[in-house]
Amino acid sequence: MAFPERFSNLPEYAFPRLRALLDDHPPGGAPLAMSIGEPRHPMPAFLQDALTAALDGFARYPANDGTPALLDAITGWLQRRYGVTLTPDRLIALNGTREGLFNAALALCPEEKRGQRPVILTPNPFYQVYAVAALAVGAEPVYVPATARTGHLPDYAALPASVLDRVAIAYICSPANPQGAVADRAYWETLLHLAEKHDFRIFADECYCEIYRDTPPTGLLEIAAAQGADPERVVSFHSLSKRSNLPGLRSGFAAGGPASIRALRQLRAYAGAPLPEPLQAVAAAAWADEAHVVENRALYARKYALADETLGDLPGYLPPQAGFFLWLPVADGEAAALMLWRKTGIRALPGAYLARDTDQGNPGAGFLRVALVAPEDETRRGLTALRACLYP
Repeated sequence: MAFPERFSNLPEYAFPRLRALLDDHPPGGAPLAMSIGEPRHPMPAFLQDALTAALDGFARYPANDGTPALLDAITGWLQRRYGVTLTPDRLIALNGTREGLFNAALALCPEEKRGQRPVILTPNPFYQVYAVAALAVGAEPVYVPATARTGHLPDYAALPASVLDRVAIAYICSPANPQGAVADRAYWETLLHLAEKHDFRIFADECYCEIYRDTPPTGLLEIAAAQGADPERVVSFHSLSKRSNLPGLRSGFAAGGPASIRALRQLRAYAGAPLPEPLQAVAAAAWADEAHVVENRALYARKYALADETLGDLPGYLPPQAGFFLWLPVADGEAAALMLWRKTGIRALPGAYLARDTDQGNPGAGFLRVALVAPEDETRRGLTALRACLYP
């Protein structure tokens, strides 16, 4: 029986690869997961009441695009956070942002660009759904290094005009997963200018925007509004997983121009899986509240300080500007992850699993991604053991 060739070159996903690397070896201490970006902070307690009050909604099919209450809460948050006012027709509630990041490519990537196969730009390393979305629509994924030389964000402007003219979509993650770099106003302005010049869309994955040290990261929507950019040029994706410690809720949203969102809504109507209405009620309550986000950010601030205190003197240590990952330099990511597991019981992710091989090599091969998601005492234990094991 034949299988489609378009996914034949996909490597095993990062976490099955990690299990294959580690699970045949006993841990060298009490296991501690620092490999996956799953927040372990308490979820906001007030959301239990929101869920209880909405339980009868499980008896109904959910609203495809988002309930009015949820869309209203999201527009309120966008106004508070970025100073932009969007009408509900510019929003769609998502069953997790991974769904949106994938389906937006299906809905919005053309079959051809200037009579040629379209290109989808992806930072390298990157969140893996970007690559599979490109392959699913028959586009050519172009992996652009996001390394220390480029400020850990991709320098799309350095690509040849012959490539840029074929670009249909450019993915960008800010704050960046895994490096924690933040796109500033100048970066967004340059990218918007490039998109206008070469006629492509920007898909901004901004799921980590509420976890930062001091200054709230600038967002694409606010820069696009300030520049008077075509609203169809941008789609921004946000999530409650990190902001509100609700990864299991699978709730996010996409915001863009009305025509783009209309295309996403049409695709969702045929093939999507909208969030159940009781969970949309929980999401609405979470987007409407800021107090729990401030408390959550204070917890991460203490863990930033722990990381800086424990690892800050290491050559090549990069204090994350935002998000909750450390991107630690090592000689070999796989060897370091295996040694760390066998000697300490700590699970961390080899950086190469988040990147692709190119002519210049794999930009993640000399790194280890470590997630600061555990409670503070466990994070302290993990960082101390990691330092002693990998950087004695």
